[in-house]
Amino acid sequence: MKVKDRKQPAIDSEAITGVLRRVMAENGRDHIRGYAFAIGCLLVVAATTAFTAWIMETVINEAFANKRGDVVLLICVSLFGAFVLRGLATYGQAVALSTIGNNIVATYKRRLYSHLMALSVSYYHEQRSARLLAKINQNIGGIRDVLNMTVTSIARDLLTLVGLIGVMFNKDWLLSLIIFLLAPSLVLGLRYVSKRLRSATRDAVEANSRVLGAMQETIQGISIVKAFTMENELCRKVDATIEKAEGRANRIARLSERTAPMTEAFAGLAISSVLAYAAFRTIYANVPPGAFFAFVTALLLAYDPARRLARLQVSLERAAVNARMLYEILDTVPHQRDRPDATELKLGEATVELRNVRFAYGNGEEVLKGVSFRAEGGKTTALVGPSGAGKSTIISLIPRFYDPASGQILVDGQDIAGVTKQSLRDGLAYVSQQPYLFEGSIRDNIRYGRSGATDAEIEEAARLAYAHDFILAQPQGYDTPVGEQGMTLSGGQRQRLSIARALVRNAPILLLDEATSALDAESEAAVQKALDQAMRGRTVIVIAHRLSTVLNADKIVVMRDGQVVEEGTHLELAQRDGVYARLHNLNSGVTEKSLSTEPQSAGHHDHSSQ
Repeated sequence: MKVKDRKQPAIDSEAITGVLRRVMAENGRDHIRGYAFAIGCLLVVAATTAFTAWIMETVINEAFANKRGDVVLLICVSLFGAFVLRGLATYGQAVALSTIGNNIVATYKRRLYSHLMALSVSYYHEQRSARLLAKINQNIGGIRDVLNMTVTSIARDLLTLVGLIGVMFNKDWLLSLIIFLLAPSLVLGLRYVSKRLRSATRDAVEANSRVLGAMQETIQGISIVKAFTMENELCRKVDATIEKAEGRANRIARLSERTAPMTEAFAGLAISSVLAYAAFRTIYANVPPGAFFAFVTALLLAYDPARRLARLQVSLERAAVNARMLYEILDTVPHQRDRPDATELKLGEATVELRNVRFAYGNGEEVLKGVSFRAEGGKTTALVGPSGAGKSTIISLIPRFYDPASGQILVDGQDIAGVTKQSLRDGLAYVSQQPYLFEGSIRDNIRYGRSGATDAEIEEAARLAYAHDFILAQPQGYDTPVGEQGMTLSGGQRQRLSIARALVRNAPILLLDEATSALDAESEAAVQKALDQAMRGRTVIVIAHRLSTVLNADKIVVMRDGQVVEEGTHLELAQRDGVYARLHNLNSGVTEKSLSTEPQSAGHHDHSSQ
């Protein structure tokens, strides 16, 4: 199911404010003590900075103009103490805010992972996984930055600026007033830049997620890339994507840094005007220079917090855009939720029945067109038919990866739409054609079938899956790491571990997307023995590509174009002049050939990968 890239709308000021409020509401209370400590430290920083400017008048007038040696020591000790105190306070607030920020990032990572686990399979088919992960990685820090920038800007920069402005008005109110009359022009210019930056930030995140997504997909599929010599073609495509991302990053740099010439020009005008005014007063009016030096010191010290506050809206909106994109994932409502009156599934014989089931992926063509059949409890039902017939879709509907558009799927007479997904899936085990192993040891991967399984149960499942011997031959036995996606093991070994995982689950219903079709003869023989063990005493629904699977099935359901066209045993169907008989005759004498070779109508595609 393809999803087109859409141009995302820019975020307006109201949306930004909403994001800021949400971030504060979700995190402020949890970290109130840490923020209180950090704010206390920042108050000390603001106070000592203002004190440094205020004391300059005393330094100039008393130490240099009046040459009073008795106050020099007091002045020097005071200045030294102020700087030491500011250094300790700066260290304390930095550590506190970093600790809080790291905790916020960790908390949202947990929330995201938990939320992603709650989303349905269809969500992941609508999203490119690599780009989704890249987007999460880029935006996860946005929430931390929103809070930390808000706290530091208010408690440090704003209070420092207020303190220094107080010193400026105390030393020369007229000069201070003139400077503040010039400030609105700077504010208007910064507001214009921040508006332009909103859409640029979202575009940049999207572009970078495409780059990281393409790289991740290449790494995951490197064997295919090498086998088909796709290096040059992929390099060209990724180069074009990187070029777009670079262009967007450059645009953000140009917009962000426009604040520098604005603030620098304003600061230059203000300082040069102050110097000219003070110089004329000292030269022609014989005014002592102490107050002037204190004013200029306060003005110079006020430049950094003023500059940071001037950039605050720009920086805050960038962080808010990141946070908003993260919330878009967190606010995604799961497609499938248990009904309010959902009950626990009660399993007896574990009979599975489909009644007039219809289904289509998204807005596409119907894949299942009124499918009905019954898989008897404790018996094996094989699904056969040409590619695109809908076999894999049925396997996906039984665990409720998707819900049918109409019709019912019953387990022991209970409609699975009315039971909890947890209880339904607890009664199922699944072995796919392409086994998937997770990072960790062999023992860990088998135990994923049932978290409470003991080591003895794990080893027994491995024996039944004909995996115990090759596991013991590994360097660390059951504790051997399997590597990324189990790449340190052969295909047959990975498949037998996935069967062991299904066996340790001890579920009464087993779903098999024929697990031997991609294996060599030797591996297939071992896996087939393991499957024979796994199928005993269970309700098995198997997608059959091999003739041997069909011969041993209690019932065969033949499908074509999303419909059931025949049902029966191998002997019954082989004697009819139908689809199965033609498939069987095609493969007579060549038992290893697929039963899915019949040509299909144009436009019908099986969602096996789904």
